[in-house]
Amino acid sequence: MRSRRGVFITFEGLDGSGKSTQIERLAATLSGRGLDVLATREPGGSEIGERIRSILLDSRTANLSPLAELALMFADRAQHIGEVIEPALKNGKVVICDRYTDSTEAYQGFGRHLGSEVVRDLHHLLCRDLWPDLTLLLESELDASVARARNRNQTSHSSEGRFEAEDAAFFRRVHEGFEKIARRDANRVTKIPPGTIQKVEAEILRMVEGRFPELAARATAVK
Repeated sequence: MRSRRGVFITFEGLDGSGKSTQIERLAATLSGRGLDVLATREPGGSEIGERIRSILLDSRTANLSPLAELALMFADRAQHIGEVIEPALKNGKVVICDRYTDSTEAYQGFGRHLGSEVVRDLHHLLCRDLWPDLTLLLESELDASVARARNRNQTSHSSEGRFEAEDAAFFRRVHEGFEKIARRDANRVTKIPPGTIQKVEAEILRMVEGRFPELAARATAVK
């Protein structure tokens, strides 16, 4: 691993884009190579974060203002960084996180019309400008992703359906937000085109190994 710190990778995209599956596969692959991997998520990822998550995502949460929603997202993130992410990076771990500030910019900045500036200002203030080394944006067809996410919540009887209840215009804004972020931060954000689970997995691994040669070198060493 890097002597300075570990590697911070985030996954972004609409719900239903396959993030959870690909995070699980990447974490398993890297762990199998002898790397110390931490897979985590936002909102959540810490005990306090899981409590915040239950407020943010529960379909029974009513009348939550966009600004209160934004504040809760960053309260979760500040706790997550201090308690989980930064200690793991200092210990040389590969941290793989399901969602980060890009999601807040897409969902609250674009989706809720709060704008990018307030999101990035809060990130600077509360997250000490900790950005991922690599962000993988899983692209997907908008309507299909939303339908999969809604179906998943229904079949699993999950109460985490507050965002999935939003209308099509909201998700179009979120989707466009992710695309704008990817263009603006092209050095950090890599778009992964849709495909079979295996094809997407292979493309993700290719991007990770290309960005972090030390991970590819470790893979060669253990063969």
